[in-house]
Amino acid sequence: MSTYRELLQQVKGEIDEVDATRAREILAEDSAALVDVRERDEWDEGHIPGAVHVPRGNLESRIENAVPDKSRQIVVYCAAGNRSAFAAKTLGELGYEHVVSLAGGFTDWKRNGNPVEISESLDEAKRRRYSRHLLIPEVGEEGQLRLLQSRVLLIGAGGLGSPASLYLAAAGVGTLGIVDDDAVDETNLQRQIVHSTERLGESKAESAKRTIEALNPDVTVKVFKERLTSENVDRILGEGWDVIVDGADNFPTRYLLNDASVWQRIPVVHGSIYRFEGQVTVFKPFEGPCYRCLFPQPPPPELAPSCAEGGVLGVLPGVIGSLQANEALKLGLGIGEPLVGRLLMFDALAGEFTEIRLRRDPDCPVCGENPTITDYIDYVEFCQGGRTHVA
Repeated sequence: MSTYRELLQQVKGEIDEVDATRAREILAEDSAALVDVRERDEWDEGHIPGAVHVPRGNLESRIENAVPDKSRQIVVYCAAGNRSAFAAKTLGELGYEHVVSLAGGFTDWKRNGNPVEISESLDEAKRRRYSRHLLIPEVGEEGQLRLLQSRVLLIGAGGLGSPASLYLAAAGVGTLGIVDDDAVDETNLQRQIVHSTERLGESKAESAKRTIEALNPDVTVKVFKERLTSENVDRILGEGWDVIVDGADNFPTRYLLNDASVWQRIPVVHGSIYRFEGQVTVFKPFEGPCYRCLFPQPPPPELAPSCAEGGVLGVLPGVIGSLQANEALKLGLGIGEPLVGRLLMFDALAGEFTEIRLRRDPDCPVCGENPTITDYIDYVEFCQGGRTHVA
């Protein structure tokens, strides 16, 4: 039976090895991939910039997500060049065509004065809490850290804001802002799941804050117990939000938020619901249409009743609010294809989704080529006296 040393020598005779100098030359090519197969504690102590972390024990199951192109040049390394030799052989057996192992590993890389990166990392408690995120290559530790540093503002802590806030908090979005001047009412509880019977009469923003903080102590909740107006919108939006989740059910707030977000270049995840129907889209300033591109003028009040007037199936805001949270997470992580220029409509009775393509209006008065609205207007008057509360 062969000893470990004999097996290692045999494997090294079957793979290609390069020294640190040659590895730098290979990595200078844009197409080359760098794979670190050490354990988590070793990675945390420092790694080569640009590397992806795939521990040796998970190599077979995770490498195809980390490096899907098997014809790509790969440099694999460990601490001293032994584990990476076995990893290189495994990659060859998996069909990777151009794999080399870094002789001397990370130790030799540092000894030769090459750059080393020490990135911020999650503590053990956070690794347990977000473990299912860490298993997803598109998220991983880097993505989770990004979420923990992100800031999302929710307009409304009602039907849409409830599921959106809960899922964003559970996902580890570090700071959530909540704008709502309303109080919890019995009629809210059929759909606004962030509140409870014991909180009747309490501020919705404060009620949501209590629920979110109980769900995830990693999240900081900033409440704005006020109605969004032309007088306060710049102050509120000016606090450095990465994404806004719009849960308003009235036109004055929607048009106000649209104009402010365009001028401050903050993407808005828009959602709306009525009876059995809901819709979601993303308004990303100057990359897709804005709300005014879709609706240059609001409909008359009699053609756009609120949920209080027309009703809403209790589960519907859960579906739409969850889709809004999904879009906000995609924007925060920089992954996937956000619903920019696409309107996703859901019919709860039919159980069907329909997508409509949207285009920017070059004549849009706010985001068009020659904007005519450059300052806040009287949005209530513009919307013919529409309501200004949120659902």
